[in-house]
Amino acid sequence: MREYQIHTLKNGIRVVHNHVTTTKIVHCGIMLDIGSRDETLTNQGIAHFWEHMAFKGTRKRKAFHILNRLESLGGELNAFTDKEKILFYAALRDEYFERAVELLTDITFDSIFPVLQINRERHVILEEMAMYYDDPDDLLQDEFDSLVFAGHSMGMNILGRKETVQKFKRKDFQTFIRQHLNTHKIVFSSVGNVPMTQVVQLAEKYLGRVPEMKAMTKRKKFAGYRPKQVSLQRPVKQARCAMGRPALHLRHPQRTPFFMLANILGGGGMNSRLNLALREKYGFVYSIGAQFVPFTDTGLFVINFGTEPTQLDRSIELVKQELRKLRNDKLGVKQLTSSKEQILGQIAMAEENNSAFMMMMARNLLDLDRITSLDEIFNKVKNTTATDLRNLANEMFDEQLLSILKIRDK
Repeated sequence: MREYQIHTLKNGIRVVHNHVTTTKIVHCGIMLDIGSRDETLTNQGIAHFWEHMAFKGTRKRKAFHILNRLESLGGELNAFTDKEKILFYAALRDEYFERAVELLTDITFDSIFPVLQINRERHVILEEMAMYYDDPDDLLQDEFDSLVFAGHSMGMNILGRKETVQKFKRKDFQTFIRQHLNTHKIVFSSVGNVPMTQVVQLAEKYLGRVPEMKAMTKRKKFAGYRPKQVSLQRPVKQARCAMGRPALHLRHPQRTPFFMLANILGGGGMNSRLNLALREKYGFVYSIGAQFVPFTDTGLFVINFGTEPTQLDRSIELVKQELRKLRNDKLGVKQLTSSKEQILGQIAMAEENNSAFMMMMARNLLDLDRITSLDEIFNKVKNTTATDLRNLANEMFDEQLLSILKIRDK
């Protein structure tokens, strides 16, 4: 089991570190508890745009110097925005760890949003949007989010809308940051062969200088879900389908068993029930998967696949058959044991990824105020019974509560 240490700065920023002596690379990042769900219809896409603009100039660096600062050493500097988080992160040789801490602090807190760069990056984001709209799988996910979370910011596209992206000005970024940045909801996370004393020293030196901020904006909880069936016409060769519903939140006691259930149904293994039924038995799909994504106050369960348009309705019926089996039939002893061993192996392998572990620690601290240990997760998996899974399937896989989105050419 990995060990970690936590230190809290006077401004509220938390520092968490996992000391790994068997690597020369350090992974580190600053995670903010801000995401696209904190936007409104009038500023949709601004969190993602801010993520881009962080690389475009600070009080002491221009864009080229930001990009070259770590890459000239063979390191990486990157960022992402999702519905609830923004992360600025880096990976490089541990001897240059201080350089990464200083640079991440600089781009996170000292961006100046140069007007010329805003106008240039606006076009880059519009191209990014066009690229995603041309990808049927991305289009499917975005449209399904808007279907399930209709009328709520959880259903809004992270990239924003063309109308909003085209109008953002410097003051819009400054206003959004002022309204949402809270140093008590920021975590600096790192994994590498660096002693905790050095991590704390550097965090105090750079992040400790950040003034305390206490933005008090509250997220609106999602409510009022109504299942819908929608068909959209788009220029796609394969018909695409997404089926699902809102699901369990991060603190829900049945969250781990539901991960198991989603994994049995359509996890990454080729032996998932959906893959065996639709690909191996009928050859209807190349790939099909089931995902469970928990958020702080809700979650999303979704099954997605692509198939020939003539096979779409039959494929949907086959998916429903597999859902019925999980609702009606308890797993046998061998099936339950096998499904547990499979997910335990997947979880153990995921923990081996230092970059992913760095992100997990930061996200856990922000969402749960603690870091869930591997032993804790293992115990929850091992203690889950076949009855637990069937009861959960009956609660979550009720066909009357599933939304279905179809996308096809005609």
